Amino acid sequence: MKLLRFIPIKLTLVLILGIIVGNYSNSDIEYTLFACLTPLFALGILRFVDKKNESPIFGYLTILTTFFIGVLAVSLSFPKNNPDHYLNHDFSSNHTWRLKVSGVLKSTSFSNRYMAKVEKLNSRHAEGKVLLSFVKDSTYQTLQVDDELMFSAIPMEIKAPLNPHQFNYKVYLKDLGISHQFQLDKKDFIKIQKPAATIFGRASKARSHIISQLSRANFGKDELSIIQALLLGQRNDISEETYTDYKNAGAVHILAVSGLHIGILLLLLQFLLTPVERLPRGKTLKLILIVILLWGFALLSGLSASVVRAVTMFSFVAYSMYLNRPKNTFNILALSMFFILLVINPKLIFQVGFQMSYAAVLAIVWLYPLLQKLWFPKNKIIRKIWQLLSVSIAAQLGVLPISLFYFHQFPGLFFISNLLIVPALGVILGMGILVILLALIDALPNFLVVIYDTLIGWMNWTISWVAQQEAFIFKNISFDAIQMILAYGIIFCCVILLTRPNFKKIMALATLVIGFQLWVLYSNYQTSKNSLLFLAHQTKNTALIHQNGRTVAVLTHDTTRLANIIEDYSVAERISNISYSPVQNSYLWQDKTVLVIDSLSVYPNEETPVDYLILTQSPKLNLERAITTLKPKYIIADGSNYTSYIKRWKQTCSKRKLPFHATGKKGAYYFEPSN
Repeated sequence: MKLLRFIPIKLTLVLILGIIVGNYSNSDIEYTLFACLTPLFALGILRFVDKKNESPIFGYLTILTTFFIGVLAVSLSFPKNNPDHYLNHDFSSNHTWRLKVSGVLKSTSFSNRYMAKVEKLNSRHAEGKVLLSFVKDSTYQTLQVDDELMFSAIPMEIKAPLNPHQFNYKVYLKDLGISHQFQLDKKDFIKIQKPAATIFGRASKARSHIISQLSRANFGKDELSIIQALLLGQRNDISEETYTDYKNAGAVHILAVSGLHIGILLLLLQFLLTPVERLPRGKTLKLILIVILLWGFALLSGLSASVVRAVTMFSFVAYSMYLNRPKNTFNILALSMFFILLVINPKLIFQVGFQMSYAAVLAIVWLYPLLQKLWFPKNKIIRKIWQLLSVSIAAQLGVLPISLFYFHQFPGLFFISNLLIVPALGVILGMGILVILLALIDALPNFLVVIYDTLIGWMNWTISWVAQQEAFIFKNISFDAIQMILAYGIIFCCVILLTRPNFKKIMALATLVIGFQLWVLYSNYQTSKNSLLFLAHQTKNTALIHQNGRTVAVLTHDTTRLANIIEDYSVAERISNISYSPVQNSYLWQDKTVLVIDSLSVYPNEETPVDYLILTQSPKLNLERAITTLKPKYIIADGSNYTSYIKRWKQTCSKRKLPFHATGKKGAYYFEPSN
């Protein structure tokens, strides 16, 4: 591909490869620094010796240096390479911590949650990020960004998911640099008076002030939550029902201040600031104003990671527009990605938002002109509709494999929601900024509130109507990482084949399609050979799950509460048939016996050896006596038992030197297959 001839694109791809290798190799900083400096030193010597740059070695050394720069960049983010990180100190016992709140997360039904930076551990300077959670209390005043707390506590490690194929919150937080959390009560900490202010704190206070001003207007509850999301990046107040509607309609990207919003804002600013070009050095002044206003909007939106990423990317795009070199857009996008990964955070490459943002923008830049060449209607109205559809189709194709891999669903009517909403989004954003400015100076007229509230209400109604067409929402699609890579290869080959078809491109496409099909067949074959039994973890419920090939038998007391667990497992394991039945007292797993003792505490009085003893529903039994009678080899307690019972049983098993497994601590229990 011709694009790979451009140096910025080559170097960005090499940098990404270095980041990926460095992230998984987890190498020591000394070796990484040496590996980075060696080719860099060789480059300096070669540059001095070969002043005309005629040697091809210069290019290879540049690539090697960029690769190791990527490895070094991600290595520097590892806690083990930061001597001040709290993980490199003893924090196992009760210590005094001083934390600074850096972000407010969406609260749950039971707690308020925050991200915080470690300032001090005891009296020593320390660094790192942790998660804070507080039990909800009507008398408790919520924290704000920049608030500082001091307390004594022992941090708890973030838990991995307790059941297979569930969302791994531990890995997600690890990519954000968080591995521990504190659970505090309002009486457990001291709030520091007059903490040092940061730009993030000032941005948060500005956003809170704007929200309070908007709350005084007569906006509807749902409408106000959407306004906060669209303009301020504040999605915490959006109801679950509204968010689900946007997700099912393929319009959830509208709710996050990211690439779409910044791109539209860039076009608006390009249009509104056109008169500036008439001034001396007008084009340069226009570029400066656009970049300043974009970053001002980012500050207004709270400087979240997605906003900073989008504004950085479109600042480079604005520069590309200033140069008036459309073909240079790919170079500019590559440079923006290079800058973000190297300067801001190399681990952004592993975040879904980053991947989808660049996939969508790159697809639009590449595919939109091709779709316009494919058909260019003479009628202006039809042409505008086709242009909007082209943008929507290009973006959706760009993110489709990623979306299927992470979310396992595809909104079939995405083009309708985008066709109806995206054209109005410029008006919605422009009017929203005007509403905010007027609200800040207490000059927001009621008629403008009514108009804007009605406009947001229409948008919500449209999204809700599209989301209700459930026949066009394709859910629970099994799609793994190999399929994602092959799918991108197929899309790439299809596009280049349509531009300039030849035999080699046809063979490449055919190979990828056959490879995709063979991988699906292989995955299904591997699944058909699986035979396993495990006890899942769920509070107040028992769930034995038996997989035999692509069929799953679920033994449970309450089927409705297991819906999410079974759905996640079925999608990941490519299950085609699910059956439910009540839990029985005894089973034969291959050649091993499994006995279940529930709240009735019924088990054989005579000596009856069993291999596995499952305790559920908090049975009131003398475990010592049960062990003597049943002689179990393993004892398992699920999430339906009282915590106090589990602690007592664990002590008993420890005395008897019996393996004990509590699903609430260790996760789902897999029964060993026969040899």
